[in-house]
Amino acid sequence: MNNFKVLLNGMIKENPTFVLLLGMCPTLGTTSSAINGMSMGLATMFVLICSNVVISSIKNLVPDMVRIPIFVVVIAAFVTVLQMVMQAYVPALYATLGLFIPLIVVNCILLGRAEAFACKNGPVPSFFDGLGIGLGFTIALTLLGGVREFLGTGKLFGMTIMPEQYGMLVFVLAPGAFIALGYLIAIVNRLKKA
Repeated sequence: MNNFKVLLNGMIKENPTFVLLLGMCPTLGTTSSAINGMSMGLATMFVLICSNVVISSIKNLVPDMVRIPIFVVVIAAFVTVLQMVMQAYVPALYATLGLFIPLIVVNCILLGRAEAFACKNGPVPSFFDGLGIGLGFTIALTLLGGVREFLGTGKLFGMTIMPEQYGMLVFVLAPGAFIALGYLIAIVNRLKKA
């Protein structure tokens, strides 16, 4: 399988949010705005790429009995690095995303890709798999956050598009995440059938 196909596969055919329905906790919890969704997606993509490359590099050294715990430790190491960098350089964004950054460790997307792809392929294809899945996740979270932000506040990436009094508060709240995600999944499924 060539690297371009692996990249597109993660973005379209195996999109973690719209197709596989994985990682719903950060998807629903952090997407109250487009910038929050994009930031969470990029953070997850960084950890996914790094952990995929490391896991594919050490796959022959890890005994099968401790494979999953080793994968979790590798993922946790990169999440810790990410958390420290975010606290140091973008504390406002870190405060906004809060608890969801440490929860990247237990995000089923990362462990699933480690088990399904990285431990069976080399570092280069694993890099492209992490990039593809990460881009797919980032696009999905940014799109969902943008829809919720626009419908809820009339803004997009913090810029006013329409007066705030026309916004529907429900889209900024938790029920709006479910409603917007449901409609976006329906649209994606409809486009796939067309």
